[in-house]
Amino acid sequence: MKIDVWSDVICPWCGLGKHRLEEALDRLPDGEQAEVVYHSFQLDPNAPEKPQRVQELLKAKYGLDQAAFETSTGRIEAMAEAEGLTPYHVGDNLSGNTALAHQLLAMATKEGLAEKAWDRLYKAHFGERRSIFEIDSLVELGSEIGLEAERVREALVTGRYATQVQLAGMEARRIGATGVPFFVIDGKYAVSGAQPAEVLVSVFEQVKAAG
Repeated sequence: MKIDVWSDVICPWCGLGKHRLEEALDRLPDGEQAEVVYHSFQLDPNAPEKPQRVQELLKAKYGLDQAAFETSTGRIEAMAEAEGLTPYHVGDNLSGNTALAHQLLAMATKEGLAEKAWDRLYKAHFGERRSIFEIDSLVELGSEIGLEAERVREALVTGRYATQVQLAGMEARRIGATGVPFFVIDGKYAVSGAQPAEVLVSVFEQVKAAG
């Protein structure tokens, strides 16, 4: 079974969705395995390059007052904590343009470090409240997963993987994704949103039964 996953690393539902996917995969019968392939999907390619407090950005973008903001972000933080994903900072965090972060992920994927890179950026953003938006911070994170710092810097400065990131997002939209996380199983079965592990297991069983 092959599972293609489109995500954005500042999307809190994507981080939770990855956690739930891993829970579902752990429930596969003995001997069954799945190939998981991660793809980039920028929720807001026009987001400001300079990181800002997520509270300021979301309030301005969606017209939220403080109570609505706290309800929205607190809900997902509570869900993450209940599932053992902690700390998971959603409301008190930075936000910005993820183009460079996805370029780092594309480079890591080419080097066979996709899983490690996605995990590291999610943890850096939601677990440690570190910036994943600027070249210097991304070079450090790249080094932490085993990439050579100067190669990472050169790739990000030149935008070597920018087109690849854009094409990944275009492909997701072509097959019907309007948001993330978005899962495609064996190239035929689509699942949208951070579905509970039980739902994903049920989908896996349906795919298997369909042959």
